[in-house]
Amino acid sequence: MFDGSIYRRCKCTEPKLDDQGQPALDARGKPKVRELGSACPQLKKRDHGSWYYYLNLPDGPGGERRRPRKGGHSTSKKAKEEAQKIWDEAHDGIDIDSKETVAAYLNRWMDKRVDLKRGTRDDYRDYIDRIFIPALGHLTMRELRERHIQEMFKKVWAFNKVKETNRLAAQQAKAECDDAYRAWKQAPKPRPQHFRQRWDAAKAALKEARTKPRRDTGPGTQKKYKNTLAAALDDAVTEKLITENWAKNVTLPKYERPEALVWTDERVARWKLTGEKPSPVMVWTPEQTGEFLDAAVDHPMYVMWHLMVFRAPRRGEASGLPWTEVDMTRGVAKIVEQLVTGSAYQVWEDTPKSRAGKRTLTLDSATFALLTAWREVQKAQRAEWEEKHRDNPDKYGPYIDSGKVFTQADGSPWHPDNVSQAFERFIKRLGLPPIRLHDLRHCAASLSLAAGLSMKAIQALLGHSSYQLTADTYTSLMPQFEQAAANAPVDLVPRRSTAEQLTAPETPPVAAEEEPAAPTEVRELDQSAGDGRHLYVVLPSVPLDDGADAA
Repeated sequence: MFDGSIYRRCKCTEPKLDDQGQPALDARGKPKVRELGSACPQLKKRDHGSWYYYLNLPDGPGGERRRPRKGGHSTSKKAKEEAQKIWDEAHDGIDIDSKETVAAYLNRWMDKRVDLKRGTRDDYRDYIDRIFIPALGHLTMRELRERHIQEMFKKVWAFNKVKETNRLAAQQAKAECDDAYRAWKQAPKPRPQHFRQRWDAAKAALKEARTKPRRDTGPGTQKKYKNTLAAALDDAVTEKLITENWAKNVTLPKYERPEALVWTDERVARWKLTGEKPSPVMVWTPEQTGEFLDAAVDHPMYVMWHLMVFRAPRRGEASGLPWTEVDMTRGVAKIVEQLVTGSAYQVWEDTPKSRAGKRTLTLDSATFALLTAWREVQKAQRAEWEEKHRDNPDKYGPYIDSGKVFTQADGSPWHPDNVSQAFERFIKRLGLPPIRLHDLRHCAASLSLAAGLSMKAIQALLGHSSYQLTADTYTSLMPQFEQAAANAPVDLVPRRSTAEQLTAPETPPVAAEEEPAAPTEVRELDQSAGDGRHLYVVLPSVPLDDGADAA
């Protein structure tokens, strides 16, 4: 049982008297008042005043007296229950005297998280400054409850509706701008001034509409918010600052990982008609992948993209791959570092996402041949750039010896964002169904599945830390596996004669997979290009070696 007392008091006041029994005045000449507290005669009424508790806790570490007192309880029973709870928490080591706010705690928590990677740290800092502190920062950690966090997410959902309105407004502004431009373009010359004025006004309205936030904060991002706050509050529980993690039971919209889908003929036809992708994560068929590679042979990033199609490095892993980690004798590349992008176009080197991300990729024969040729092209690019620097140092700076495998003409590595943007522009020009650059990893996994590699081997290829993630993503990816699964039960049932089976329509045969072609000859083109690039083409083709790269 707690050591203290329960009592009742109110906030009623009466004039304060001086020594002569006259009303005392303050510096501004106004009468002073004092609270009646427990002496108020109105306390005889049931609904007047409130119940308080007063506790005698053991003195603090420095000998300071600890006598918490709090009112506002409607009954003496509730005041006793709260007093007992505080008493128990104090004796369990909870710092009940702490006045630290949520904002102060989260900043202190971030200061000690020196174990975080820079990208993760930047994300946490953004969540804290932009989401958590504006909604929760004014509360003390002792006051924080689940309802406060739930209310924070309600504001996120409400802001999503505002963003949706902004998106619709931006779409309408874009349509008006396009219409105004067409009207101006089609007007007979000399064009009347009002056509130009309408177009200028539409452009200004579109620019204004695009300044407003339009990107939806979806379930995946909300889950990241919740997990980050829950991690911070877990440490607060360990510190005995709070009794429980109030973020863990907060309800959010259900998050489901996007399903990877293949660009079948039917989906491509629908996309051409509507412009809509069936899923955020799409995968090319082997034929579509081959069309892309055939068209990309003259692109400066072709060798990098070829590596991503067949050996599945992430874009940062490919951009950051150094020659020191490519063993051209054994034909392997070790993924030990990557280039990571942040806000404001920042880029820095870091280790892979997880321990499983540090892996060794056995190069297939096609990629090995390309890298061998690319190394010579890169040397020629360096010699050409250094000559330009000597002849015109004001225009051409010194060559940057970055040591990376995939570099620009001046030796600097490709920025990962530039690689993604170049990829998107290129496939748009080709008219191929859209995928993200990251989806080339899914293409590599699906090709490996079709070639007969085990799910465990594909997990190692992708650098996934979880086997379940790999299996859930790729088990039913390629259509031919679904057809084989449908045929398997039928094949198990013995029949008396084949004549009976012929009465039913035959199952459409699954077209045999064409194995991806592997280039055997690399021919360099246009070494004297004015921009310093060296272009090359790959001819002819042989079947892909599907055994050596299984590791």
